[in-house]
Amino acid sequence: MIAVVTMRLLSLGAGVQSTVLALMACSGELPGLDGAVFADTGWEPPAVYAQVDRLAVEFERAGIPLHRVSSGNLRVDTLDPDRRFVSVPYFTLAPEGTMVRDEITETDDNGHTVIVRYSEPRPATLRERQGMGRRQCTSEYKLKPINRAVRILLGAPAPKYRRVPKGQVAEQWIGFSVDEIHRVNDRQENAYTLKRYPLLELGMSRKDCQRWLVAAGWGHTAKSACIGYPFHGNAQWRDMRDNRPAEWADAVEFDRRIRKDGASAAPLNGEAFLHSSRVPLDQAPIDRVTRKEWAERQLDIFDDLAEHGDPDGCSPYGCRSGTPLPVNEKAA
Repeated sequence: MIAVVTMRLLSLGAGVQSTVLALMACSGELPGLDGAVFADTGWEPPAVYAQVDRLAVEFERAGIPLHRVSSGNLRVDTLDPDRRFVSVPYFTLAPEGTMVRDEITETDDNGHTVIVRYSEPRPATLRERQGMGRRQCTSEYKLKPINRAVRILLGAPAPKYRRVPKGQVAEQWIGFSVDEIHRVNDRQENAYTLKRYPLLELGMSRKDCQRWLVAAGWGHTAKSACIGYPFHGNAQWRDMRDNRPAEWADAVEFDRRIRKDGASAAPLNGEAFLHSSRVPLDQAPIDRVTRKEWAERQLDIFDDLAEHGDPDGCSPYGCRSGTPLPVNEKAA
């Protein structure tokens, strides 16, 4: 049985891609949007909240409701010992002297590798002492409040808003661009939402979205991620340190406080860090420019042309639109 969509909702992160979808919907370029849902973790950068406020004006002009929802404050909840465990993907380091056992394997008669025993304990190497926390915060502080909002909008009855009336289905617009196709998951998670990826349908990459925003006169769009997001790259950490000192101080203090406990659960067997180097954030090697960042710094000629025009002017002998036609040849 084919589900009949009764409502179209945008999952708004307020980053580059979802901002493009929001503005396309407001202008009618992508028609049919019935609302947008922004899940507030309570620890977004001020620039993201400013972006949401700015988009709220556009939504109001277009008559599209914006729903702001939350499951609490991620920073506060993480550090509160009276709260249940909040799992964040910190970079962890087990203490020196941690012992490990190696797997001793054999190949059975069917060609399968099987573990037959374990070696005597030995000291773990530095790499073996490195680990990561579970990534549960996205589910708790993003997906959970969004799904609850969708159920409410589809008419799930109070007070728990769990059961959506039969036949009510929301089409959920998600802002993944073509360079993020690896993030697409079409698994049906529930009976009341259908995922849709309009940017994939339009063949738009993140760079295309940035160009679209420039052409629309929208300007800079902040990255949508918590201040203490462990997957910030060195460039993001440097930008925070150099241009947003209050956010940097907040992240450094949070990083210090998670060191032994990691979160509000029982102490870790080791230490937790926000930076992948597994040293305190204010000592981390964030001034090191990675190979990927160098590549991203390289000038895109199409962006330069779009901004400054053809530097050589319009020459009949060197037209950038293609190979010049021979003299006296007429266009078809």
